Formats: sequence, C-alpha cells, structure tokens
Amino acid sequence: MEIPWYGWALAAVAVVGLWAIGAYNGLMRLQNRVANAFGQIDVQLKRRYDLIPNVVEVARKYLAHEAQTLEAVIAARNQARATEARAAERPTDGAALVALAGAEAALGGALGRLMAVVEDYPELKADQTLRELREELAHTENRIAFARQAYNDEVLAYNDRVRHFPTVIVARLFGFGVLAPLQATASDAERQAPRVQL
Repeated sequence: MEIPWYGWALAAVAVVGLWAIGAYNGLMRLQNRVANAFGQIDVQLKRRYDLIPNVVEVARKYLAHEAQTLEAVIAARNQARATEARAAERPTDGAALVALAGAEAALGGALGRLMAVVEDYPELKADQTLRELREELAHTENRIAFARQAYNDEVLAYNDRVRHFPTVIVARLFGFGVLAPLQATASDAERQAPRVQL
C-alpha cells in the first residue's frame, strides 16, 4: 500500500515540530545554565560585600581623619550591592550587567584608594585582623574571577547555539537573543602596556 502525499507531509511536519521542540528545550537549558553561572558570581559578590564593612571598621580605628575615604568605600559598596541585586533578577539582561560592571569598577577604585591609604599607616598595616580580612578579600576576588570565567563560558555556549543554523530560526521565533559576556571595565589608558624607562 502506498502512502499518500499528505501522509508524507504530516510526517515531515511532525519531524520539524519535534526538532523545534528539541531546539527550544536546548536553548532553555543553556539559558538556565547562564543564569546559574551568574548565580555563582552573585554568591561571591555578596561574600565580598559582607567583608568590606569589616575592613572599613578595622581601618576606622586608625584612620579617623580619613573619613571621606572610608565613606566612599561604603557608598561604592552599597551602590554595587544594589546594582548586583537588580542584575541578579535579570542575569541575561545586558544593560543590567553593564551597570553592574560599572558599579564594580567604582567599588574596586574605592577599595584601591583605601588600601593605598592603609599602606601609609604601619600600625594599621600590621593589624592582624586587617591582614586576615585583606587575605579573605583576595581569595574572594579570585573566586569572583573564576565565576566570571564560568559565566562567560556558558554565555559562549548559549550564543553559539543561538547563532547556528537551523537553531537560529527557533531562537528568533521565541525571542532568544545573543547575550553579552562580562568584560573588564578597564579604561583605554589601563589597557595599554606601561612604558618602562631606565
């Protein structure tokens, strides 16, 4: 018995439909992996945000006349924390991630100024609690860097899938857009190699 043409057409539609379902589910799985990877960054950032007030409190005992520096660190920390909370709600939103990168850069600058001030005070630099907190912050920074790399790896896998044919058809139909990886926020001057003159 011969299969009529509409039987073949129905079979073709069924195959395409099953493929589209599989492509959609694959994109959803990758999008969830991106969100999970951002969650790991979120955990480490919260850990850092919790450490910063302790560093400031230890430094406050020694740096009473450096109140402006201490207040700048706390203000930058609070801004970064608020921006991070907004980004955590939408970990695949490029604008939220750009805002987070800017807030993190401001926090890094404020912390850098505080650590430069700490270097000018030998008794503060020698404080055991501050040394432990600085070491804990350094470990946390390393964890953040690893979490960011894992996030970017997941974004790359997702973007590859979104851009490849024929999955790009399903991606466009259901609004799966390309995601931006996290990037360093260094200025052009910081990106250039330093010139050494002897």
